[in-house]
Amino acid sequence: GGYRVLKLKNLPTSGHATGIDWVAGLVTFAASLLLAFLGAFKPAILHGNGIVAIVFGILGMRLAYVQLKSFVKKPRDKMFWMYTHLEYFIGSYIAAWSAFSVVTLTQYLGDQWYIWLWPSIVGGPAIVLTTAYYRRKFSSRQKAATAS
Repeated sequence: GGYRVLKLKNLPTSGHATGIDWVAGLVTFAASLLLAFLGAFKPAILHGNGIVAIVFGILGMRLAYVQLKSFVKKPRDKMFWMYTHLEYFIGSYIAAWSAFSVVTLTQYLGDQWYIWLWPSIVGGPAIVLTTAYYRRKFSSRQKAATAS
């Protein structure tokens, strides 16, 4: 994830993913697929939190797919590692807020899907906007460097 991508900084040029990178990506994808499957077809196993399991499962599969794809098709942007690290850093913050909400707010509001998902609903756009900001910032620096 966010730490491992720092080891893959030179993936766009001469770098390559190691076995642990592949295993982590494949296990994440498989576990996320199972979570989404259970949410869709066996929500009782998850104490009725099928919607939450489906959302987190799809999110996990997407993250794993993007990571695995970067191992096969080299990223074109040499700053890809920075954006990935930033996305995972903010994602860990979202996860912390999710855990806090589930432990604390369910005591007052019950075990509702929105208690699990509100940090992702707020944090998802924060990831997109923050990453877009830094893409623009680094892109303009690279253009200025090549122009001079």
